[in-house]
Amino acid sequence: MTLTILIPAAGASSRMRGGDKLLQDVDGTPMLRRQAQMARAVCRHVIVALRSSDTARRQVLAGLDVGVLTVVDAEEGMAASIRAGARAAPGAVMILPADMPELTTDDLRLLIVAFDQASDAIWRGATADGRPGHPVIFPADLRADLQGLRGDAGARGILQHKAARVRLIALPDQHALTDLDTPEAWAAWRAGRLTEG
Repeated sequence: MTLTILIPAAGASSRMRGGDKLLQDVDGTPMLRRQAQMARAVCRHVIVALRSSDTARRQVLAGLDVGVLTVVDAEEGMAASIRAGARAAPGAVMILPADMPELTTDDLRLLIVAFDQASDAIWRGATADGRPGHPVIFPADLRADLQGLRGDAGARGILQHKAARVRLIALPDQHALTDLDTPEAWAAWRAGRLTEG
């Protein structure tokens, strides 16, 4: 079964107050490049959705074997990136958020192995204690649903409407929920890593 990993990265990063969360350094690599490298390590087909004006984000992807998709209506919100990605993907789609620095290649592999065994289910990452999060794999038959999304709620409506098909995969700790949208969140996360180290 063909799988495409879609990284929606067309947001304005407005809560960073002038910074760009997707250019933040994570272990020596810009956040967006890290996610794209991780995706490419586990999947042949990777698409990164960007605004047409995102020169800096395009630059950090230079040299990577990933597709870059321009989202012309990105100001609408997350749905625009998902719609565009679903149109470009030939089969199932994993939505991998661009701002979740604790996700690992092992986490992505867990979901992909589960999907390979039951490709009609929606596979969703969860915390170690069972709270649903990301990434999420949508089977090929739901591409039309993804292409019909509107607004900034992402694919939440599909997950609610198709709840009977959702299967959770427990990922370590808070990997499935940790996303960083503000300078304070980034600072706190980095401080926590120093403490753990």
